[in-house]
Amino acid sequence: MAAAYEQLKLHITPEKFYVEACDDGADEVLTIDRVSTEVTLAVKNDVPPSAVTRPIFGILGTIHLVAGNYLVVITKKMKVGEFFNHAIWKATDFDVLSYKKTMLHLTDIQLQDNKTFLAMLNHVLSMDGFYFSTTYDLTHTLQRLSNTSPEFQEMSLLERADQRFVWNGHLLRELSAQPEVHRFALPVLHGFITMHSCSINGKYFDWILISRRSCFRAGVRYYVRGIDSEGHAANFIETEQIVHYNGNRASFVQTRGSIPIFWSQRPNLKYKPQPQINKVANHMDGFQRHFDSQVIIYGKQVIINLVNHKGSEKPLEQAFAKMVSSLGSGMIRYIAFDFHKECKNMRWDRLSILLDQVAEMQDELSYFLVDSAGKVVTNQEGVFRSNCMDCLDRTNVIQSLLARRSLQAQLQRLGVLHVGQKLEEQDEFEKTYKNAWADNANACAKQYAGTGALKTDFTRTGKRTRLGLIMDGCNSLLRYYKNNFSDGFRQDSIDLFLGNYSVDELESHSPLSVPRDWKFLALPIIMVVAFSMCIICLLMAGDTWTETLAYVLFWGVASIGTFFIILYNGKDFVDAPKLVQKEKID
Repeated sequence: MAAAYEQLKLHITPEKFYVEACDDGADEVLTIDRVSTEVTLAVKNDVPPSAVTRPIFGILGTIHLVAGNYLVVITKKMKVGEFFNHAIWKATDFDVLSYKKTMLHLTDIQLQDNKTFLAMLNHVLSMDGFYFSTTYDLTHTLQRLSNTSPEFQEMSLLERADQRFVWNGHLLRELSAQPEVHRFALPVLHGFITMHSCSINGKYFDWILISRRSCFRAGVRYYVRGIDSEGHAANFIETEQIVHYNGNRASFVQTRGSIPIFWSQRPNLKYKPQPQINKVANHMDGFQRHFDSQVIIYGKQVIINLVNHKGSEKPLEQAFAKMVSSLGSGMIRYIAFDFHKECKNMRWDRLSILLDQVAEMQDELSYFLVDSAGKVVTNQEGVFRSNCMDCLDRTNVIQSLLARRSLQAQLQRLGVLHVGQKLEEQDEFEKTYKNAWADNANACAKQYAGTGALKTDFTRTGKRTRLGLIMDGCNSLLRYYKNNFSDGFRQDSIDLFLGNYSVDELESHSPLSVPRDWKFLALPIIMVVAFSMCIICLLMAGDTWTETLAYVLFWGVASIGTFFIILYNGKDFVDAPKLVQKEKID
């Protein structure tokens, strides 16, 4: 495999960007003309001595905004760990560099639009969870990598990467077109990676968890639901758990993704907007496209649908079950488990009902195992595809339990666990395991819903706690605010970054110029202030209860009144996306 360059220097002159490869034996320099935007290869002697020089750790790519092209580079990185002797890094800081030396060619409106687009780009770059390796292909599972051809092995990281998980694919499009510069192109994964050196019975092994977030139909919680016409599901994530012991490597893969029919759930200031199933779309066409691709990639599909069987979620469960039945594929099994009903009153021990129900299926699917000699011992024959409404909180709980059961079997087979030993009894490893899965939940939730995950007290401790319920309440309120008042900007930022929207400086009417009614900002602020004052009055209650009660009543009525004004007008106050047309999102 042609590894990407790891040591880089960026030289800047008024006319060009020079990216110098500093790996041992390297003499190549990637040259970007800041006027013509032409990309060529040069040698180190071609770099002018007058250039301003700084170290960088990778090229994320280029993007076109109103002011012209911008170069995006990684300026800071943090080592996550070693993956089969390959260094894995998290990108922690970036720089966005304009090709243009001046902005005098822009009007005031264009300047403001360009500033907004830059803010969108920087918003995505500020999201936690960008990972890369210059020597290892992070976009594929161990099993996929084991079934590749010699030709595939010789490809560059960019050529061989699974495009579902290359989040900077749009930014790298110009470099992709020139194979001779691929060593400067760095595919970047978005999601979560954690690595731990563990010990059980005095036997040391590496335990790794990777969640790969798809860049197809990506976005934020309420604005991206269901599937698109190509069958790509919203919030699709492939999660792989890996064990490395004495040269043996074992892997267990699961997927999650939005209910694969055409449905939406637009924010309208209600705590839980009513899900809407599209009445005119060809659901079976999109549904079949989704599962055709899933079967090709992963094999058999065991669907675990965790949504409620009553209330607003019921029609989605019924539609999902009907689609599976109509498709009639022997490669797809469907299991409906009403998570909230089964676990009400904090009876989370009842999750064992589901685990017992799927135990035989999990044994049939098996896991991937290759021995120290490189011989494949077992293949994973399919995956569990889990979902709830958001594919976050309930889903992560179930995935962590299924992964533990697979890990139990793997460690017994490898001789790490003695016969009869249970992982649950290994206190030190259990702590590591639970915290890692809870961290995975938080990462996936922040990237989609804007806050940490719910129910992580169970994932971390194995118990549902009162404190956990309080924390879930706080996160739910924060999600409510973000989903209604800031997610339009987040959705626009992701669409810009992924190339779903392309900036055209000649566009006669900028989508960013859509005016906001004064009520959009004023009334939510009034509601927050009124509610806050009401709480302050209660906390500062003194001897004069009559006066305190009057203040509470005044501010209480003000906050409630404002809330009902907002609720009545609904969507007028929601921060909706501006860049991508509604039908493209639905």
